[in-house]
Amino acid sequence: MRTSPLIRAAIQIAGLFVVLDHLQAQTSAAGAKVWIGRYAEFEEFIRTASIDRFEETKVGVTRPKHAFFAPGGLAAGGTVKVLPPRRQGGYFESYKSEIAAYKIDRLLQLDMVPPTVERRVGDDLASIQLWVEGTRTIKEVQRLKEHAPDPASWNRQVYRQRIFDNLVANIDDNAGNLLIDGAWNIIKVDHSRSFATDKMPFELTRIDRELYQRLQTLDEAAVTREVADLIDGDAVGGLMKRRAEIVRKFQSLITKNGEARVLIP
Repeated sequence: MRTSPLIRAAIQIAGLFVVLDHLQAQTSAAGAKVWIGRYAEFEEFIRTASIDRFEETKVGVTRPKHAFFAPGGLAAGGTVKVLPPRRQGGYFESYKSEIAAYKIDRLLQLDMVPPTVERRVGDDLASIQLWVEGTRTIKEVQRLKEHAPDPASWNRQVYRQRIFDNLVANIDDNAGNLLIDGAWNIIKVDHSRSFATDKMPFELTRIDRELYQRLQTLDEAAVTREVADLIDGDAVGGLMKRRAEIVRKFQSLITKNGEARVLIP
């Protein structure tokens, strides 16, 4: 029995839609952390790449700008913040805190904060952070009532995010500053108000073993080496004080509840 040309064409078109749907699903599930393992390369690129134009962003009280790099480079754009260290609107703000948060993220090997460096933009010194493509805010995800396909992996990330925010005293963490990529990775942006207080915004309940070990071995010399030119000595001391408090908290929880209920494999 021969198939008519119209039927054959319909079958081919249907098959094409199946392929396109499959490719779209693969793309939407792709992770956006393209900088992992290429930190120095991305840092150098966003520090020196030619900027074609800027656009104002509609989020955040500090009004960061979206810089668009010349086409064909390693990345499409970056987030620029011109925030000289000072107190304004009741909060201490600094573009240098953005860079320091990235440095601490690297020390702990979290890969949650995108590459962030200092750069002169026009007449101003500013922070420029890799603009991460293919993400949504947690606020958007919550509005759509979507849920992570792997709850265990998601919860591990959430615990890490909360611990990091306590460590750097990120008092401005909100649903607009947490991004989610297609693979349900958490990406953290906006740390300009960090390091300026001893407040720790989150209650701590669980931690993965890997991060727990890194926190225990994080020493002041390493922190000072990385961020001494970005935050002052009092801020470094405050961070180390919070680190010690976080470690003590988990030691107490382990003693009280046992490792199995506190430490995530």
